[in-house]
Amino acid sequence: MVSGFRALVAAWTLVLGALIATPAAAGVLQCVPYARQISGIELYGNAQTWWGQAAGRYDRGNEPRVGAVLAFSASRAMPVGHVAMVSQVVSDREVLLTHANWSYRGGIERDVRAVDVSPNNDWTDVRVWYGPIGGLGTRSNPAKGFIYPHQAPASDKVQIAMASASDGAAAGRAF
Repeated sequence: MVSGFRALVAAWTLVLGALIATPAAAGVLQCVPYARQISGIELYGNAQTWWGQAAGRYDRGNEPRVGAVLAFSASRAMPVGHVAMVSQVVSDREVLLTHANWSYRGGIERDVRAVDVSPNNDWTDVRVWYGPIGGLGTRSNPAKGFIYPHQAPASDKVQIAMASASDGAAAGRAF
């Protein structure tokens, strides 16, 4: 009986030692890598730096568009800011967001409601769905605006299509 108890204590010591040796943040999904993955916007660093980094690299604005990333400012509640991708535009004052690490540590939330409550209708003050209360959060969050992913203008798409077609025709003639 004593040796069985010692084996059990030894096993628990190994398990607890492994848990203690693992950093608390290991494996926790953060908003930045998730937003980068789902939006294709190639920015790095804390979320609070995305707005500034996007200047000259990506179009930015205050109009919600599907695929755009809403860049939240740093605040007391969010010292490193937050980023979330627009998955649907409901109206000019309401969108659905897909993001990570908001309501639940490391959790992903898809198509959650966000409402522009800014006095100038410019998405600089936003209330976002918060899972633990089952509704919009009790506070608003400061935001910079939207960062838009790169998209080739329609005229560029036509030129690319025409070039591909002429390359295919030339390749067909070579045989």
